[in-house]
Amino acid sequence: MRDLLGQVLELLPDQAVALARIIDRTGAGPRETGAAMVVTGDGRVLGSLSGGCVESAVLTTADQVLLDGRASLERFAAADQLTVGLPCGGEIEVFVERLDHTDLPALRALHTALEVHHPVAYATTLEARPDRKLLRPGDCAPWRGLDHDAAALLAAGHNGLIGAQECTPGLAERPRTFVQVFRSPARMILAGANDYTRALTVAAANLGYHVTVVDARETFTTPSRFPAADEVVVDWPHRYVEAEQSAGRIDERTVLCVLTHDPKFDVPLLATALRLPATAFIGALGSRRAHADRTARLREAGVPDTEIARVRSPLGLDLAANTPEETAISILAQILATRGNATAQPLADLDGPIHRRPD
Repeated sequence: MRDLLGQVLELLPDQAVALARIIDRTGAGPRETGAAMVVTGDGRVLGSLSGGCVESAVLTTADQVLLDGRASLERFAAADQLTVGLPCGGEIEVFVERLDHTDLPALRALHTALEVHHPVAYATTLEARPDRKLLRPGDCAPWRGLDHDAAALLAAGHNGLIGAQECTPGLAERPRTFVQVFRSPARMILAGANDYTRALTVAAANLGYHVTVVDARETFTTPSRFPAADEVVVDWPHRYVEAEQSAGRIDERTVLCVLTHDPKFDVPLLATALRLPATAFIGALGSRRAHADRTARLREAGVPDTEIARVRSPLGLDLAANTPEETAISILAQILATRGNATAQPLADLDGPIHRRPD
């Protein structure tokens, strides 16, 4: 949608257009969620959704949407000889809606935010007559019970569906809604090339984190061992983090976890991480004895106790986790609770709504 926005703004003062976007994808697919195609009233097509696999069917839908103004939701699965679909075997859901001059203020605001590289999200309810909302970090105005879910996606930096489940959209108070986020994903930097790191990369990737694994041991630090990671870097972790900070690629959403169990890696990295101007979470895996040893070494390195106290260690919540996969869930649960300033208590023991509004 970003690439087509300027052209849409040029068209809307004079004519309506149909905007088709991929709002969900399962399995292999030619393009990611948010990919867009625009159809004008005179039959021009801008952009693409699949490189030709489903465009003809979407064109027919777009013509009807332009005619009656009612949005349409289409699902395309693997193609066979008799149906339109995806030869790659995946499945996509496409939402087609009508845009006209009344949508110009919000789209112009979106365009302005993108030009100055400000993070922003564009939320659209998947209704016959869609409701739309532009969200920026810090926005707290209520919007159909969806504002906090949309804000969470904006903070994480990835697109997503919120609201009603597909099976009961008409009965839900919060309509099913696609949130398209224009922001780089939140980062998770994992120091240590081991089985716990591999399990955590898989779980964190499912939450939308851009995951980097870094370790100085070249033998263990290979992409084949960490297929779910976005980056696998052979370097001393503290040196890598210093370089990333200098490049401006660490911010207040960045999670940094030390999983090495080795003081020669742990201590320089934690000392570096605690000097960073902004991070979301700093954790270190290990026993209480291991953390006591790390604490003593950090003091010897000149790190004050007030800074050492920011390190979450032993890392994770008490879930009786033992395997790497269970430990990954324990760690992510603590990260989520910290991010949302939540209690991490059982929901059954708390009063009020289960989807608690952040403080």
